[in-house]
Amino acid sequence: MTTPAVEVIGVSKSFRLPHQQTTTLKQHFLHPFSRTSYETQRALDDVSFAVERGEFFGIIGPNGSGKSTLLKILAGIYRPDRGAIRIEGLLSPFIELGVGFNMELNARDNVRVNGTLLGLSRRQLDDRFDDIIGFAELERFVDQRLKNFSSGMLLRLAYSIAIQVEFDILLLDEVLAVGDESFQAKCFRTFDAMREAGKTVVFVSHDLDSVERFCDRALLLRGGGIRAIGAPNDVIADYRERVATGSRT
Repeated sequence: MTTPAVEVIGVSKSFRLPHQQTTTLKQHFLHPFSRTSYETQRALDDVSFAVERGEFFGIIGPNGSGKSTLLKILAGIYRPDRGAIRIEGLLSPFIELGVGFNMELNARDNVRVNGTLLGLSRRQLDDRFDDIIGFAELERFVDQRLKNFSSGMLLRLAYSIAIQVEFDILLLDEVLAVGDESFQAKCFRTFDAMREAGKTVVFVSHDLDSVERFCDRALLLRGGGIRAIGAPNDVIADYRERVATGSRT
């Protein structure tokens, strides 16, 4: 029995959020040392599942269901309050647009800096530089500062770098949603090559058609908990039924 590429065991995560309150000038002088009150919001509640090697695994759910929090825990950005994560293989997270970029540098320098941070050697960067810029379709903008790039241009550059890094497991968040349709189609074509190479992809998306098209299994998160897991068409049908009936669970 092979070890899963990703294993999530009883993971829970909460955040302390300050209460929003409007303080008038009079209240400030009457109570100068009053403290901000906080509430605890549970983002994930006892989440457990496994992703097999070479599997394309979709995670769906409404906004605020815990999808991005879960991916950030998998990427090591957040630590769970309880539970454990086991990752077998090299991980490439592509979950937040612009992370690792210096907006004051041009695209050429950002490719080299970002690629180095992701583990590419100088020789690998030299060999792959033209492919990165070409896939991103940014040849005419390679010497422009990133602060002048649109969100779509940043997406193209970030994804182009991410797929050139050596990885076994790719984490993808909703960032692909900001790209135009032609580039999305280009990204989806790389999925075929990843599948043939036996890569594992964990794919968070509101695009249910893409999840059904590309994923082997899917998981539905609502309220920080797993509500369904299995074949994508079954999980998506469950989700749509819950939305249609106004279910909060």
